[in-house]
Formats: sequence, structure tokens, C-alpha cells
Amino acid sequence: MALSRSALWRSSAIGLLPLRALGRSARVQWGVLRGGDRTDLSNAARSATADDTRRVLGELKGGALKAGQLLSTVETLFPQDPDGSWRAALTAMQEDNPGLPLAEMEDVLREDLGPRWRSDFADFDEHPVAAASIGQVHSAVLADGTAVAVKIQYPGIAEAMAADVRALSIALRATSIVARGMAMPPLVAELRTRLSEELDYEREAHSQNLFADAYCDDDEVVVPRVLRATKRVMISQWLPGTGFAQIALDGAQAQRDRAGQLYQRFFLVSPGRVGLLHTDPHPGNFRMVGDRLGVLDFGSVLHTPGGLPETFGRLIAGMLAGDTAAVERRLREDGFIKPGKHLEVDKLADYLAPFTEPARHETFAYSREWLRGTFGKVNDPRNPDFAVALQMNMPAEQLFTHRVWLGLVGVLSGLNARVAVRSELERFLPGFALGKNTPPE
Repeated sequence: MALSRSALWRSSAIGLLPLRALGRSARVQWGVLRGGDRTDLSNAARSATADDTRRVLGELKGGALKAGQLLSTVETLFPQDPDGSWRAALTAMQEDNPGLPLAEMEDVLREDLGPRWRSDFADFDEHPVAAASIGQVHSAVLADGTAVAVKIQYPGIAEAMAADVRALSIALRATSIVARGMAMPPLVAELRTRLSEELDYEREAHSQNLFADAYCDDDEVVVPRVLRATKRVMISQWLPGTGFAQIALDGAQAQRDRAGQLYQRFFLVSPGRVGLLHTDPHPGNFRMVGDRLGVLDFGSVLHTPGGLPETFGRLIAGMLAGDTAAVERRLREDGFIKPGKHLEVDKLADYLAPFTEPARHETFAYSREWLRGTFGKVNDPRNPDFAVALQMNMPAEQLFTHRVWLGLVGVLSGLNARVAVRSELERFLPGFALGKNTPPE
């Protein structure tokens, strides 16, 4: 199926998803009135909606699929139907999306690698091994025998992404009417920058090789090196291994714990070690290569020359200390509370529980049940604590840091991993130990 570039068509395709879901809900009610079993009818409707969502976002690709991949990091919060259809649909968006026939990709290969591009390879699998939001990956073997992954950008994806960003900008600006203080204009600009950067494979290759250099011969993390890159084609070393989705499904507890520990540590350590934060934490970008963590897809990164923002660690440590006056002072110093505004910090502590609760423990057992229960209490708009977070003045870079950490919590919960938390934060998270040891004024 060719990639659609029409903004109207793309917006309509997304807009029809909830309408079709409502139609299925109405048919469930009608079926019950006619004597049908509500549970069976509801399960069938949920399964159809999940399949529909996966199909539409997978075919649209671009920003639409990127949104689906972001949701996959917290798939534990979606309806837990008996047949696992929502989990399967969101997990599939990580890697298992419909690719385009190679014939539709060859123009990109010819234009970027040259008319005789096939002579560079001893073997080239015409069927993609993975298809993502911006491009798809083919396995191949170079003429010298090196096994590689060839990432090819979809033709027309730049126009499709531009349409998605415009639609997303409108949605986020509308959100700012309700969530006043959430710095939506900077976030829109930051999103536009991040998505445009992902379209530049030369930039991605540079970022990936910075990580590859920093983790060369590392005992815990392996990053494949990029061997050649153009604006729309990137050839990197092949990275084998077992994906997180498979580990979450049938991995032994020890494997899930090891994967979770290395995954958490990577996000804590790499911003200071590399000067970049990998901002795409969805599980499809990570795998276990033996006993090491394999990391892929560096199209979206945030420059962090000093490591993670110290304000994030200070906030978590302050919340754990329980001194609301000291926390409010720090929030004001770090620009989270506008001058003249008041914030009920004790309620904010409950809202930030997904971040702070694991930090209370030396070892924390993440689980789907814990994550659903925590978010069910603090992210309900009817809960008065929910409005507290909307009063915060969150700069764009802080929003991205929090988004990445939220994704990390979601993935760890999906793995049902038991990991060391408090000692890791004290060792690697800037501001956390400082905040813990700073006496309240």
C-alpha cells in the first residue's frame, strides 16, 4: 500500500477510528437487547477496535505510527481484555507493521546509493524485517561478507510527517487552553524539531556512532555502528538478539530482571556518558544480545551536555523527603511554579507517584497491576490531585525528560521486572543524592 501524503486523508483516517469504535459499542448494546452475551460481544468489539487501530496507524506510518509506538510504552494502561488484543496490537506497533514492497522503495535506494546499488551487496532480503514510522529495515550482506541492517526511508514520508505535525500542533495548542501552564508552544516547537531530525539519517548516523563509541566493548550495552549513511538510507551492523516484546511474553524472571536493570541504567547513565538522551524508549528499540542490552534507533535524541537535568533528581528526592516547603522552594527556583502562583505540593506528590514510589525502595518489583493502579488513582480528571499537575510550568526539555522516564516506567512494568532503584538513582541521577542530603530550610 502506497504511503498517503494527503493531510485531509490522514486526518480523516485517524478521526474515523473513534467513530467506528462507537459504532461497535452501539452494536454491542443492540446485540445484548436481542439476547446476546454481553461479555462475548464486548470482547469481540474490543478486539476489532484494537486490530483497527493497529492497522490504521501501521499503514499511515509517520507521526500517527510514532504516537502508537509511544502508547506502546505504557500498553499496561489499556483495557486488559481476556484475549490480550490491545496488548498485542500496541506491542505489534513496535516492530511488526506492514512494510512497503521493495519496488516502492527502490527509487530511494537508486537516488541515494546509486543506480548500481545492488552490486554493493552479496545478498539483500527484499522482505523487510521491521517497519517503523519513518522507514523500514531490510537484512542484507555486504560484498565483503558483513551482515548489515539497511534502513530505508519511505518515499513521501517528509510530506506525511509535516501533515501529522500540523495536526498535532493544533491538538496540543487546544490542550493548552485546558492545561494552562504546560508550555505548549515550546513543546510544539520541540516536537517539530525532533520529528524533522528523525528524517535526517545522516544526523541519526552521527548520533548512533557517538553512542557506539561511548559503549565500545562495554560489558553491559552494545550499539551497532553505522557503516554508511545518506539522508534517506542508513547501513549499520546487524544486531541479533531477543526483543523486549518476546522477553515480556515468555522470558524467565531472571532475564526480565536483567533486561530491566540494564534498560533503566542506560537511560540514567548515557546522558552524561554520551551527552545525548535517547528519547524513543519504546520496547522495539531494545533487545538482549546474550547478557548485554542492545540499543537501536537513534533518530530522536536530546542534547544533554551535563547529563540529565538536575531539577528532575531534585524533584524526586524532595518529594521523598516529605518537606513540602523545601520542595515548593526548589520548584520555584527551577522555574516549575510561576511567580505569584500557588501549588499544593502535597497533592503533587501523589500525582508523581509513578516516579517517586519506586525510588523509595532499594529493589522495586514493577508490574502491570501496579502501574494500572497507580495511574488509575492519580490520572483521573475527576481526582482533585489531577489538576495540580496542570498548574506546573513545564519547559519543553523537562517535558521530554519526564516523557522518557514515563516510557521507561511503562516498559519496566510491561516486563514485570524486579530492579534496583534507589541505589541506582543515588549513583547516577544528578540532583537526587544532593536533594536527599540537603537539609530543609
